[in-house]
Amino acid sequence: MSACVPTRPTDPSDSNRTRRIHRPHSPPPTPPRRFRIAGADVSASIAVFLIALPLSLGIALATGAPLQAGLVAAAVGGIVAGRLGGSPLQVSGPAAGLTVVTADLIHRYGWRTTCAITVLAGLAQLGLGCLRVARTALAVSPAIVHGMLAGIGVTIAVAQLHIVLGGTPQSSVLANLRGLPAQLAQVQPAAVSVSALTLALLFLWPRIPGRAGQLLRRLPAALVAVAGATAAASLTGLTLPKVDLPSWSSHALAGLPEGPVLGLAAAVLTTTLVCSVQSLLGAVAVDKLVAGRPDLIAASGGTGRGARVGRSDLDRELLGQGAANIVSGTLGGLPVAGVAVRSSANVQSGAVSRNSTMLHGVLVVIAALLMVPVLEFIPLASLAALVMAVGIQMVSLHHIRTVTRHREVLVYAVTTLGVILFGVLEGVILGIAVAVGVALHRLTRTRITHDEREGVHHVHVRGQLTFLAVPRLSRALHLVPQGADAVVELDGSFMDHAAYEALQDWQRTHTAQGGSVELTGRRPGTRIAEPSDAADCRCRPWTAWRNHQCERPNFAPPAGEPGAPNEPGEPGAAHAPSASSRESSELARGISAFQRNTAPLVRGELARLAREGQQPAQLFLTCADSRLVTSMITSSGPGDLFVVRNVGNLVPLPGEESGDDSVAAAIEYAVDVLKVRSITVCGHSGCGAMQALLNSEPGGTRTPLKRWLRHGLPSLERMADDGRPWAKLAGRAPADAVEQLSLTNVVQQLEHLSAHDSVARALGDGELELHGMYFHVGEAQSYLLTEASGTAVFGHVSDAEGLHSPA
Repeated sequence: MSACVPTRPTDPSDSNRTRRIHRPHSPPPTPPRRFRIAGADVSASIAVFLIALPLSLGIALATGAPLQAGLVAAAVGGIVAGRLGGSPLQVSGPAAGLTVVTADLIHRYGWRTTCAITVLAGLAQLGLGCLRVARTALAVSPAIVHGMLAGIGVTIAVAQLHIVLGGTPQSSVLANLRGLPAQLAQVQPAAVSVSALTLALLFLWPRIPGRAGQLLRRLPAALVAVAGATAAASLTGLTLPKVDLPSWSSHALAGLPEGPVLGLAAAVLTTTLVCSVQSLLGAVAVDKLVAGRPDLIAASGGTGRGARVGRSDLDRELLGQGAANIVSGTLGGLPVAGVAVRSSANVQSGAVSRNSTMLHGVLVVIAALLMVPVLEFIPLASLAALVMAVGIQMVSLHHIRTVTRHREVLVYAVTTLGVILFGVLEGVILGIAVAVGVALHRLTRTRITHDEREGVHHVHVRGQLTFLAVPRLSRALHLVPQGADAVVELDGSFMDHAAYEALQDWQRTHTAQGGSVELTGRRPGTRIAEPSDAADCRCRPWTAWRNHQCERPNFAPPAGEPGAPNEPGEPGAAHAPSASSRESSELARGISAFQRNTAPLVRGELARLAREGQQPAQLFLTCADSRLVTSMITSSGPGDLFVVRNVGNLVPLPGEESGDDSVAAAIEYAVDVLKVRSITVCGHSGCGAMQALLNSEPGGTRTPLKRWLRHGLPSLERMADDGRPWAKLAGRAPADAVEQLSLTNVVQQLEHLSAHDSVARALGDGELELHGMYFHVGEAQSYLLTEASGTAVFGHVSDAEGLHSPA
């Protein structure tokens, strides 16, 4: 059968399809806009409202502000920040991370001045947003951010513990700790009972098993905990301090700031810093959550009607948060920031637009106006227990393990203790100072050694070579005698100008005195380029996986050395090593580089995997093409992927293997034994197997390659079938027939995959997902398969950033 490449020029539908393809990176045409709230947004807003209501009251209680201030901040955060912010699904409001800052401001300056400081902080955020410096805030070390939140969490928990025990908190952590023994001696049983019931419901509600648990868990645990404790206190007639919401007519608004100018400036700076960093990190976290919902991902080319939510605009988010703080402070509300707990609930509840965030703010306004008699039944001890639990959760063991693994535990600990002992701004400044000190220490931790082996002097530099290490480098270089042979090994990824000049000056001097100098990079046998041949050198020591190296043009040793060739024409003249010996040498070099540089970094993780066995999350079936580095394009590490590679990423249909069961065996093992949760079939551009299919001719010798490629014939027939729509790329037409066949082949192999018994059974049980992927090698761009009106569309994968969950 001759390979036919259908162009279908006479089909009018295809010409229309071609005309409808948008230019790359251009937005798709949109229909006339009509205001409409989706049902998913309504249900998500109710879920977020039920979480926000008790938390807003609890945070207001923890700060010492009027309880209505928490409701004002929640409403403004939902409506103003939700409408103007750059992260559509992030929910803003009073945040636990601002509790310590606000409580200190109220204690120092009073409530009306605190509101004025909130307004000024909002203006500062507007200025930062106009300067477009939002991403600069993300440069703050995660260890400092997590340490700040942990310190705030400890401060909150210790203060609220006094209310849980029936007392009143002091103004500082140390005062609260000193007063704790006296408070334990005067425990109020009623407050402790209500608090214990609140905590029990808070932690046990999400763990209710069975189908009944699935239904009950739809109610937020925070709401159930506070409602349950309130009902118990009312039914048993316990006498406890309860929520007291004064009339809105007497609600205090912002006043003119009063106090020392430097103190007020520091207060504004602290509020701006904490609000901005927490909101921006929250927006990044929401991007990560949105990336896990394919129905929300907006492909850059516009792939379908379901694409609604793109990546957050961080500068716009900063402007939205600034506007919300101005309004909240003016109306007598708490400072506003993005809140991870409510934002996560919003995304997980199925929200599809910013309407859910805004509607949740409207519901808070309704509750604040109509539910005052109900809210005043809530015991303060229950709210204190809720906020104490939030504070404890801010000290994340996961964050501690992460900073320990990255050797940032000192920065984390200093920031945490600084926030606890001195305050948020002081603690963050201490953390930044320690982080800078640690970075300088690592930068200057350069080991320079000198030794002599077989008449050759070796100077080995381990670490970054900066001006701080130049004196030690010079001392080591001057240990090399004049006229001697020297090798300088640079085992680092950075050399500044001062170090470079010192090294080059010494090299020129030493060479002029009759000596020889060889500068080598991190990989044995890889030479550092001289200025004269730098244009021809493409060696990059920090990308060890690259094929391009700078090597000696002649593999034979210099004349006069052992193994050097004889003079031309003499018998027994040596020849350069063969290609096989060079490849063997390169293999040995790569193994040696791994053992020296990479093995120490991954040995602990591999040891854990050796103990626990492999538990991959997905089976990744792709082509054997050498340009596809699966771990690189999926950002995965050891133990993450169960990889099956073959020519053409083919999945033979059951019964068609003809003695080659390797792919079917791998699929069965991955699904039935390893219990993978997803299988991805990945094609790629420039696939040689697809080119061979297109160029295949009937007859001829049945070589092993031809026998294997017969499993790709259904893909060729699918592409030639006029009754089936072609698979498409987002935003552009396939470049050629090979790319079109590669896309079609991914769709066809997914159908073959579904025909295997183990896969069909897991799909039926809802335990497995199938994904199609296409990787364009030249563009380094990944595309994921989606379905749009029955047509297979491969959409861009955006470069969503990592998840940070501040609270």
